[in-house]
Amino acid sequence: MCGILGIALGDQAATVAPELCDGCIFLQHRGQDAAGITTCGPRGRIYQCKGNGMAREVFTENRVPELLGSMGIAHLRYPTSGLAVKSEAQPFYVNSPYGISMAHNGNLVNTLALSRYMDEDVHRHINTDSDSELLLNIFAAELERFNKYRVTNDDVFHALEGVYRLCRGGYACIGMLAGFALFGFRDPNGIRPLLFGERENKDGTIDYMLASESVVLKAHNFSKFRDLKPGEAVIIPRDCNKQKPEFRQVVPMNSYRPDLFEYVYFARSDSILDGISVYRTRIEMGTKLAENIKSKMSPDEIDVVIPVPDTARTCALQCASALGKPYREGFVKNRYVGRTFIMPNQEQRLTSVRRKLNPMESEFKDKNVLIVDDSIVRGTTSKEIVNMARESGARKVFFASAAPPIRYNHIYGIDLTDTANLIAFNRTDEEVAEAINCDKVIYQTLEDLVECCKTSEIQHFEDGVFTGNYVTGVEDGYLRELEKSHKIRANSQSGKHCEGDIGIYNIAEQY
Repeated sequence: MCGILGIALGDQAATVAPELCDGCIFLQHRGQDAAGITTCGPRGRIYQCKGNGMAREVFTENRVPELLGSMGIAHLRYPTSGLAVKSEAQPFYVNSPYGISMAHNGNLVNTLALSRYMDEDVHRHINTDSDSELLLNIFAAELERFNKYRVTNDDVFHALEGVYRLCRGGYACIGMLAGFALFGFRDPNGIRPLLFGERENKDGTIDYMLASESVVLKAHNFSKFRDLKPGEAVIIPRDCNKQKPEFRQVVPMNSYRPDLFEYVYFARSDSILDGISVYRTRIEMGTKLAENIKSKMSPDEIDVVIPVPDTARTCALQCASALGKPYREGFVKNRYVGRTFIMPNQEQRLTSVRRKLNPMESEFKDKNVLIVDDSIVRGTTSKEIVNMARESGARKVFFASAAPPIRYNHIYGIDLTDTANLIAFNRTDEEVAEAINCDKVIYQTLEDLVECCKTSEIQHFEDGVFTGNYVTGVEDGYLRELEKSHKIRANSQSGKHCEGDIGIYNIAEQY
């Protein structure tokens, strides 16, 4: 899961970088590992700023003014494949053909075959372990086949046909061809989100945006927006006042299966993805969860409902209302600590939970508490939260999850952990409760979760993380490679030598 953003301004003399920087703040929750912006200035020149860290740390006051041009793309990285090193910060860039930059959200699951194809057949060098660089080079190789002096929209769409033919996985991408256009495309199953919007200015010019979530479009007054459909692409010309964006269904839609985890956890609650309000789904999750709790235990056993901030708040508040129980904020969150389940080792995760959440003893002492969280992944955070509740004097601690048991790895852009490290893998609910030291654990059912999210157009979702049945099929080979990459990344982040830390990008003095 990453955040991607692209903007083309109607005023060719304007500078897009400040708005891209601001837009990244609205998408920061989608990636806190690295940030990058690439713009296209006069005469098609490419300007770039990227590096590890939060957007505010990378896009400093002395760097942003150097990003010239009225067209640009941005990326917020959450490491899924490859390594958390500077050389893998996006957008990636290749100078041939034409000069192409690309920002990618998702995962390709046939990377080994694609890497061999790039090496043995196409002879393009891939410098990192990132599937995003791989995807960019596949597109570049397909575009190069036309061997033309100047590129056209048809050439781009035909090159994307090759990308769709070769690449398998969940992906949403925004690209930029130097001096020519922005373009965006989405995988044939619609797993990862991508929206298009337009904004009319007072002078009559029109600006265009591509983004991972609607919240950034609304915040920047893009009043007209829609989701790209699975298998659909759009090209936004650099001079977008003379030429309108062109949409094309590049390949037929395989299915329409957005990732359920977007609605449970990752998307902002004020976003609308594929016509589905994230906020409304989380309210429905609270109602359904309360019904399930009533079927497993008497509400009389519960004195108070307490959320794990922040994502679970909406669900927990509705759950408390449906149960007829008081809702209390029992944990105070330190907003300057990142998400814990992506940290490289158990010790760091345990320490981080204590830094991130502080219990208020008055809300726990001598009470039977129902703690509601959006999901339970490794169980590390959940166990520490239960322990903190008990240390604060809770008599009994019940733990409810807005998501079903997570028993399988997520392979389309959300790097949870290896399957064997998931707390619910090969465990019953009772065994999970024992493992996290609570009196009872109650999960949302998958059927109820789907019911909370579905619409007349979208009846099914990518739910492989819960069922092990992935949209693209059996991915055993990819899962083995993913587990191997986890070990390499752990070595890198623990200070051991890792070849991923040595690269052109890291050695060079960037700024």
